[in-house]
Amino acid sequence: MARFYVNNRRDGSRLLSSALVICAAGLIRIDHPIGQAVALVAGLVSLYWWSCYRQLQQ
Repeated sequence: MARFYVNNRRDGSRLLSSALVICAAGLIRIDHPIGQAVALVAGLVSLYWWSCYRQLQQ
């Protein structure tokens, strides 16, 4: 099964930090339905990418 992630820690940390910034932007506008959706999706992607990042060796 193909993973939706990269194979090195440098690019993995970039992906993870980008997803966290997008999640923070959604949390800023949590009062709006689009902000809630952005925060939810980016939060879920962040959790998935964090779990993939922890499995990388180098």
